[in-house]
Amino acid sequence: MDTLRFPCIYLKSGLAVDGYFDGVIEDEADEGEGKDPVEKAVRLGQETDTQGLMVFDFSDDDADHDRSVEAIGEICRSTQQNVIAAGDIRSIEGVKEYLGAGCAKVILNLVKDSNKEIFEEVSSRFGKTRIGAYIPDYNAYLMMKDDIEKYAGILLVDRDDDDDVKIVEETSLPVLLHDDQKGECLEANFRTRDFESEIQWKDFKLNSDGLIPCVVQDYKTDKVLMVAYMNEESFQKTLETGRMTYWSRSRQELWMKGLTSGHFQYLKELRLDCDNDTLLAKVAQVGAACHTGNFSCFYRTIMKKEDEAVRPTRVLLKTFDEIKDNQKDPVPGTELTELLSGGPDKILSKIGDDETGLILASKNNRKSCIVEGIADMMMDCMVLMAEKNLTWDDIAEEISDRR
Repeated sequence: MDTLRFPCIYLKSGLAVDGYFDGVIEDEADEGEGKDPVEKAVRLGQETDTQGLMVFDFSDDDADHDRSVEAIGEICRSTQQNVIAAGDIRSIEGVKEYLGAGCAKVILNLVKDSNKEIFEEVSSRFGKTRIGAYIPDYNAYLMMKDDIEKYAGILLVDRDDDDDVKIVEETSLPVLLHDDQKGECLEANFRTRDFESEIQWKDFKLNSDGLIPCVVQDYKTDKVLMVAYMNEESFQKTLETGRMTYWSRSRQELWMKGLTSGHFQYLKELRLDCDNDTLLAKVAQVGAACHTGNFSCFYRTIMKKEDEAVRPTRVLLKTFDEIKDNQKDPVPGTELTELLSGGPDKILSKIGDDETGLILASKNNRKSCIVEGIADMMMDCMVLMAEKNLTWDDIAEEISDRR
C-alpha cells in the first residue's frame, strides 16, 4: 500500500499533548517545553516527507474549544501545509470555525449521531472536497458506505491490518490511516498528486545547460521574490512535494528551497511563458526568500518613477501590516495608537460612529463623503482585525464561502 506521512498534533486547552490511546489523553496539558502547537507545527512542516498536518481537538467545553480554534488558526497561518481538523465538532458552526481558521478539510466523527445529522448539509454547504468522515472499522464503513461515498471527500480510519486494507480496496476515496502509537496518519488511495503539469518537460525550451529559469512570486501580493533554475529532476520534485525545488548551478546539485533554513516555498500555481522557455511560480513564502534575510531578493531600488495609481489589494495589505506594526511598537501621539490603546470598546464605538456617518452620506448621495465613509469603515475594521488577531485570509475565506 503506497503511503505518505501526515503527522498529527493533538490539542487540549489550546496546547499540544502527546497523543491519545483509545480516546484517552495520555498526559495533562500542562504548560511546558514542547507544548506550543505552533512551534510543533512549524517543526513538523520542515520535514520534507510531510504531506500535511492532522490536528485533533480534544476540547472539554466551549472555552477549551475556543482556545483550540485559536491555536489551529495560528498553526494554519504559520505553516503552509494542508491542515485537516477533527475532534470537537458539535454543529455546522463548528465545521465553519475550523474552515474559517484556515483548515483545508474538516473530518466528522460519524460515530456521533449529531455528526451524522449534519453530514449531508455540511457537504452541500462547504463542498464535498472539504469534508471528511471518520469511521472506526470496516463494519461501520459498510453501514454508511452510500452516504460516505456521496458526501465525503476523504476518509479517516484507525490503523488496523485487516480493516484498513479492506476499506482502502473498497472505497473510491482517499484514506488517512491514523496510527495513534506513532502520532501520524498515512495517506493511502491517493491516486493523483496535488500538482499535475499540463505541459511536459520535453516541451520546454531549455538553455544550453538543459535548464529553464523560474521567476518566483508571492502568490498574495505578486511581489517578485527570486529567480532560480530548474532541471527535469527538480521540476518533477516540485510537482511531487509541492515545495519549490531548484537546480543549484554553483553547487551542481538539487536544492529544495528552505531545507536548511526552514524558509520553504509552497507552490500555489505554475505558469509557462509564450515561448516555453521561462517558468513563473506563485508561492507561499515562509520567512525570507533572500539569503540576506530580506523577504525578496529584489530589495534594492536603483530607479523609481512615482505612480499615483495603486492596486487596492496592495494598499489594504500594506495598511494592515502598518496597523499590526503599530500594535507591536506604538507610535506616540497618533490617532491609530490612541485607538489601539483604547481596546475593543473604543474601536467598536468608532465603528458605530463611522457607520452612522456612512449611512447619512449614502442617503444624501454625496460621492466624496461616501468614499470617505467607506475608507473610514475599512480602516476601523482592519484595526478590529488586529485587535482580534484576525487576518485578511480569515476574511477572504469567509467571503469565498458565501459565493
